[in-house]
Amino acid sequence: MVLAELGGSISRALQQMSNATVIDEKVLNDCLNDITRALLQSDVQFKLVRDMQTNIKKIVNLDDLAAGHNKRKIIQQAVFNELCKILDPGKPSFTPKKGKTSVVMFVGLQGSGKTTTCTKYAYYHQKKGWKPALVCADTFRAGAFDQLKQNATKAKIPFYGSYMESDPVKIAVEGVERFKKENCDLIIVDTSGRHKQEAALFEEMRQVSEATKPDLIIFVMDSSIGQAAFDQAQAFKQSVAVGAVIITKMDGHAKGGGALSAVAATKSPLIFIGTGEHMDEFEVFDVKPFVSRLLGMGDWSGFMDKIHEVVPMDQQPELLQKLSEGNFTLRIMYEQFQNIMKMGPISQVFSMLPGFSSELMPKGREKESQAKIKRYMTMMDSMTNEELDSSNPKLMNESRMMRIARGSGRLVREVVEMMEEYKRLAKIWSKMKGLKIPKKGDMSALSRNMNAQHMGKVLPPQMLKQIGGMGGLQNLMKQMGSAKDMMGMGGLFGAGD
Repeated sequence: MVLAELGGSISRALQQMSNATVIDEKVLNDCLNDITRALLQSDVQFKLVRDMQTNIKKIVNLDDLAAGHNKRKIIQQAVFNELCKILDPGKPSFTPKKGKTSVVMFVGLQGSGKTTTCTKYAYYHQKKGWKPALVCADTFRAGAFDQLKQNATKAKIPFYGSYMESDPVKIAVEGVERFKKENCDLIIVDTSGRHKQEAALFEEMRQVSEATKPDLIIFVMDSSIGQAAFDQAQAFKQSVAVGAVIITKMDGHAKGGGALSAVAATKSPLIFIGTGEHMDEFEVFDVKPFVSRLLGMGDWSGFMDKIHEVVPMDQQPELLQKLSEGNFTLRIMYEQFQNIMKMGPISQVFSMLPGFSSELMPKGREKESQAKIKRYMTMMDSMTNEELDSSNPKLMNESRMMRIARGSGRLVREVVEMMEEYKRLAKIWSKMKGLKIPKKGDMSALSRNMNAQHMGKVLPPQMLKQIGGMGGLQNLMKQMGSAKDMMGMGGLFGAGD
């Protein structure tokens, strides 16, 4: 992802500043120049970048700072605050409530990814317990209803549209009425786009808006236009009451930073960003966690939400018990792989961990890793219960491997490769043996039984180095405060390669 490159450039600039023996004017200027260059390359407006540099220099007056002050921390905090200021519109968006019917209308230019984004938005809320539905009021683009129908069917979301009716207002009204009767609490209306901002588009949008009376109008915009996002967002806001913005295609070009800052300048709340084509490549945009991840400082609350999503509360004590016993079976490996696949893109999860960045997992490598996990799971589907529940790798002799290869349609050498991965993970898991488990599986209390030395033995050397050695790990564990988080990390580390 291109934003990972921006975050990597800023993180490296701050790291070089931190590594300097003495923080003087030259070190500060070099650091700010590197950050400025990275932001300008990402198409952030020059005036915003210049103002940020001026503000940081005002805050970090090296001559006025007493000897006891931690200058590195003050500079890092100033950079964090100023980046938040650039990206924060300072205005909250309407939030739909479960059980109460909300109508959300999507608008935007053709080619911005509006129809796909409608389904992603519905799918995101469906996972959170809403009952969403999709209405296709786009009668202008050939194939629009087919696309929405295909996406909705894949995501198991009810939809409404017509091949015969050409009046988008009529379709929108009929669809909304139908889903209100079916007690759907989130009705999403997809409207027509055009190739450019033309009067007919705005008039149609206005008519659909008046007929359906949406609680929220979301403007979907392609981030590749960079700074031009400001004019486009303003034009739409003047025609209909745009209440929020979603920026798409943040994974494919260098202008993402410009689009983000331009939308913030219009004072339109940015609620989601699209980071890829797949249904789960869709992230909630929250300024502080976003900037924190951009700078490699992690997003602990986001990571915790992911862990809660994939490991239900009633399964956590059982998982901890298995961890303390140190017996790692192929079934446990299968379950952990399932959890990883549920968490979404690996690079997205990595960027939530302090000390890591999504640069660690390049786009091509991420797909390769996920394909490898799926391959391993297919092979494990061809195993017997005895094989899955055994912690003795010697059980897997040549004849068993040949049977598994035939049953899963893979090569024998791929089964051997999977068993090598299992042995590597079993070695890591065994180092957690003897860990004292609190009563009732109280995972938050588990952190008191864990120390940095314990975790240092578990982490692969290259990851320990990325965190900053044992000192960095100690700081990381202070931030964590919960071994439940560490459990999620343990699963990730094993499968990241």
